[in-house]
Amino acid sequence: MPWFPEFSTAIELSRRDARARGQADPVMQYLKALDDGGAGALERAWPGEVVVHDPRAGEVRGHHDLRAFIRDNKAWMAAHQSRISVVGSITVGSRAVVELLAHVLHEGSEVAWPVAVVADSMDERSIDFRTYCSQWPVDGRRHPRAPILPAAPVETPGVVGRYVEALAAGDTESVVKTFAPDAYVQEAIGPDNVHRGTSELQAYYSARGREDLRPCATADDGTSCALEYNLVGRGEPQAGLAVFERGTDGLLAAVRLYDDIE
Repeated sequence: MPWFPEFSTAIELSRRDARARGQADPVMQYLKALDDGGAGALERAWPGEVVVHDPRAGEVRGHHDLRAFIRDNKAWMAAHQSRISVVGSITVGSRAVVELLAHVLHEGSEVAWPVAVVADSMDERSIDFRTYCSQWPVDGRRHPRAPILPAAPVETPGVVGRYVEALAAGDTESVVKTFAPDAYVQEAIGPDNVHRGTSELQAYYSARGREDLRPCATADDGTSCALEYNLVGRGEPQAGLAVFERGTDGLLAAVRLYDDIE
């Protein structure tokens, strides 16, 4: 059958094209799977290993557990009438970070829930999805999160590095000096918990005190920097993520936090 090699080649090219489309925007592919309850497109895009680190479900590894997690998550989203909008994104190499704002029902009222998802591709067949958020908006409780990644010698250049160093030293004045005068920090518990301007930032960081963030991984496009970290020195280490926006003056225009740290 002289046509069969051409037919097989066409099928393989179609598969590769579908994989390329899925891999071009991995977080949105992941969110689509969570929304429609099917893991097929995700598994076709990443036929190797797909690992999920979820605040509620923990570590999900293997196709069987992935399918069960996606089905359960779809049911949870439907029960809470969840809808999601994209706030921002950073893509550097094989790592993508997408900031989201989910609107969900909690005790009969709609609440805004900030969530960040990291997609980290180890190779062309496998990927990690790591979700960071506080669960306070959806159940009114803090859930300390064990480290997902180990601390690593990650470079945090410029103003981000100065912020991390000043926070570790408990030097509130130096922390506040890393911000532009009209900059803000958004707490992980929701967009209504924003501290803007020098006086509000001073009060907020004075109350927080010393926090030793041990960097684990970054995605930095020069304007925005997403930093995955472990907070140490307050009992057991806890995982979190912060997104830093730099202003044109080289100072921080915004910091948005995604963790469940008190």
